[in-house]
Amino acid sequence: MRLFLVRHGDADAEIPEGLGDEARALTAKARTSTAQHFASLAARIGPVGRILTSPLVRTVQTAQLLSIAARFEGPLKVHRCLLPDMPVGAVEPVLNEFADENLVLVGHQPSMGALAAHLLGMQSFPKPVNPGTVIGLERAEGESSPPFKFLFYAAPGQQVLDVIQ
Repeated sequence: MRLFLVRHGDADAEIPEGLGDEARALTAKARTSTAQHFASLAARIGPVGRILTSPLVRTVQTAQLLSIAARFEGPLKVHRCLLPDMPVGAVEPVLNEFADENLVLVGHQPSMGALAAHLLGMQSFPKPVNPGTVIGLERAEGESSPPFKFLFYAAPGQQVLDVIQ
């Protein structure tokens, strides 16, 4: 299993009138830059078996952009384990359920950074997980600890890192 943790792109700072934070959409600039960022990573990500996203508007929009870049033809699935501030452990059943697929999880910070750290056996993830960041992981063979190994870190506008410290 290859796992890609994605933080949503930059969202509009203004909350739509009469709605809550969950309705904030990506900015026009973020839609363009995030789409370009994902397109540059498409070959590195490779085929995707499933994309799960938080139900918030900005994450669904980000998942849509990634699905286009990755040429993913399946449906995007919303999952509550990716809501902001959900505990890291909430994702474990999802990882087990889709263990045979390359999986993309589109969510929020600090959840994505905390999940990456947890799966890599770190206290905290050593890089900032800015909007649009993609962290690539791969499930380690057998009963290993940590359960995943690091593949890459790709923050928008920065060089992709194949090693983190």
